[in-house]
Amino acid sequence: MRSVHLSTVIHRSAAEVYAYAADLDNLPRWAGGLTESAVVRDGDDLVTESPMGRIRLSFAPPNDLGVLDHDVTLPSGETTHNPVRVLQHPEGAEIVFTLRQLGMTDDELARDAALVQADLDRLKELVEATAR
Repeated sequence: MRSVHLSTVIHRSAAEVYAYAADLDNLPRWAGGLTESAVVRDGDDLVTESPMGRIRLSFAPPNDLGVLDHDVTLPSGETTHNPVRVLQHPEGAEIVFTLRQLGMTDDELARDAALVQADLDRLKELVEATAR
């Protein structure tokens, strides 16, 4: 099993990037690889329609460390853990998403990596477009 670390530098403070990304109402705006549908709160979890079907999301509690880890429970019941960090960077912030291969083929991993990178790039565009 391989891990791929995908990242992008965002020209805003780590606090601004974290605040935007952690606001679950913003999720459909930037995480199209995960969901483009409305997100419904179900207790501490979120439920949404994704390209994979109906999924359940569970995020790390709000924190000052830039941790945006989340578990995704697929329609099959399988749960994957996704480590995500917002780090300080000399040019603002860097968001890093760790994608694990698990049961995917190399082609599937490459496809998922491209989707995640597109999401991170969309997050960059949105956050950089917001006024300071």
